[in-house]
This record gives sequence, structure tokens and C-alpha cells, in this order.
Amino acid sequence: MKAAWARLLGGFARLLALLVISLLALQLYFLARIALMSVVDPQSTTFQRSEAWRLLVEKHHIAWSQQWVGYAQISPHLKRAVIASEDAGFADHSGVEWDAVEKAWERNQKAEARVAKINEEIERRASKAAKGKPAAAKPAAAPVKPRPHVVPKIVGGSTITQQLAKNLFLGSERSIARKAQEFAITFMLESLLTKQRILEIYLNSVEWGEGVFGAEAAARHYFRSSAAQIGPGAAARLAVMLPAPKRFEKRPDSPFVVGRAGTVMARMGAVELP
Repeated sequence: MKAAWARLLGGFARLLALLVISLLALQLYFLARIALMSVVDPQSTTFQRSEAWRLLVEKHHIAWSQQWVGYAQISPHLKRAVIASEDAGFADHSGVEWDAVEKAWERNQKAEARVAKINEEIERRASKAAKGKPAAAKPAAAPVKPRPHVVPKIVGGSTITQQLAKNLFLGSERSIARKAQEFAITFMLESLLTKQRILEIYLNSVEWGEGVFGAEAAARHYFRSSAAQIGPGAAARLAVMLPAPKRFEKRPDSPFVVGRAGTVMARMGAVELP
């Protein structure tokens, strides 16, 4: 009996050691990739590759626009606008704004509780309606339709560095393990790259519409201009689009975009560039 337990514990210990080694190997892989980015521009990101595959599957062709430009070839207005809109403390924080993460978590908890109550009410009303409906009125072979449910809107508290970590290496799934890996990659980025390089990679790889990636492609797509020549107003409008580019690209001149861009422009003067 003792020998069996010893073998079992030994097997568990070997499995645990293998998992730890695999996890460390994965972190070393990320570390090496990030270190290389200090001198080599990344050709693509995990998010871009998933988008290319989606376009190929859904539309059977890939309409793609992206052109890398150096940090000096991106308008200071666009840099300031993106920082003002996405991450006002970018120049000062170490990769994660813990206060923003905590506030986002609290908002999401409240949203989930609110949505749970709404869904309970939907279920209650549907159940009440089903009980009060005459049996003869029900078709025997009628298909059962799923009851509509409200889905909570998830609010993020991610910094520019965290967004870059997700785009470069991670998928879109939400889990504690994926969030922990995001934090680890974020700290690697902040440790191995300068703030200027992080912003340069972010602005060259972020999505600005379906198949539109990077500042140069976005400037040409929406304003027929280069990233270097974008003015304050256009820069602010591009920055406003970043949280939901596929939604805003259909109406880049919508009242919401224009109004929000005015707010961003008012904040741009206080932004410190790396």
C-alpha cells in the first residue's frame, strides 16, 4: 500500500515538475520575443493573424492595409491623442494601472448583478406567460425558441502596454490564467523596451477598422494623409475609434465620435510624450 502511494506521489511530482518547466519555457519564449523587438519590428501579432484567418473564412479574401513607420514618422498629435484617450498615465506607470483595474472590476461586478436581475425577470415573465397560455393554443410541433437574455458589457481597465501584450501574444478569451499571463507579458514589455518603443509598436499594430492596422494605414484610409501629417482634430477622431474600430469605421463622422474627439483634444495639451 505504501509503495503504491509512493508511486502515485512520485508520478504527481513528475507531472507538476513538467508543468512548471513548460510554464517557465513559455515565459522564456515570450521574453526572447520581446527582447528581439527592441531591435526588430514585429511582422504580425496574434490578433492580426486571427483576423486574417477570420476574413479568409468569412469573406474568402483578405483585404489588408498596414505599413510600418518609425516613431519619428508618426505625428505627435496622434501620439498625444491616443495616450489622452486610452492611457493618460502611460509615461509614468509600470505597465498596469491597478486603480483602473479595480474600478473596472467593480463596474463589471455591478453590471453582471444588474443583468442577472434582468434575466431573472425575463425568465419569470416567460414562465408566467407559458402557464397562462391555453394548452390548445400551443402547436404540437412548434420549435422551441430560446428566450432572449441580456449579456453584460465588459469594461476594461487596460493600459496601452497591456493592450499591446494581448495583441502581440494572446487570444480574446477571458480567464484568470490568461489575465495572469497578460500581466507577466506586460511587465516584460516594460522591463525590456522603452516607453517610446512600446508606443511605436502599439501604433503600428493596433486595429483601426476591418483589415486596417497601424497609424499609417488608418491615416490614409480615413483622411488620405500620412501618419506624419495628421493634425489634432483627425488625430483625436482616430484615437476615439480605438476601443471599437469596426463599429466606428462605418460612421467615422458620427456625433459621438466628433463629440468625444473634442474632449480628447482638450486633454492632449497635458499629455507627456515618452
